[in-house]
Amino acid sequence: MKLLLIEDNPPLAHWLTQILRENKFSVDVASDGEMADHVLHTENYDVVLLDLMLPKMHGKNVLRRLRERHNAVPVMILTASGSIDEKVECLGAGADDYLVKPFEVRELVARIKVLIRRQTPDKAAEIHCGDLSYDSNTRQFAIAGKTLALPAREHDVLEILMLKQGKTVSKNALVNGIFNLSDEPSADAIEIYISRLRKKLEPSQAAIMTLRGLGYLLKQKDDS
Repeated sequence: MKLLLIEDNPPLAHWLTQILRENKFSVDVASDGEMADHVLHTENYDVVLLDLMLPKMHGKNVLRRLRERHNAVPVMILTASGSIDEKVECLGAGADDYLVKPFEVRELVARIKVLIRRQTPDKAAEIHCGDLSYDSNTRQFAIAGKTLALPAREHDVLEILMLKQGKTVSKNALVNGIFNLSDEPSADAIEIYISRLRKKLEPSQAAIMTLRGLGYLLKQKDDS
């Protein structure tokens, strides 16, 4: 899962980035409103964490521009202001959640997971594809109840395919979903991760299909 953290306080941004990466999230950081607005024009994210008091462009304007572009990515406001009026204004402008600083990291992570879960078709905590399961709370995979441990990149690819189960996911979408702004995106690497995942899924009832010119599809092996 790929997050954009928009925060102008360097120590706080660094600390949050480390915590979120420890929780298996891929994180990009924007340190001002203009940078955030530009990144949101060019990149796709699963959740945006948005501070309000930003240099160059206020967080509310970043949110307003995002929604004017009909971008429905979930946005959580992270701010020191506990004003009810400001909370109501942000939620009315299109924010999905509002968390006041200082906050417990466990609560932040739990709320992020809820926002991600809302995007899945059945909104269930556990998703299945045959005997392959994915727990959105622990973000762990299992085959027939046995934990499937995966390297970070492979985990990210399978996570995207699982959450989009039954839908074709393009190679570009996978590239955008697993590589950070500081990485060197590689479409060839996606093919390697898919190949490795196919071997690891051989004992399961789930399979990754290639639809030429379109992308990849995760489905049950016995699906017609």
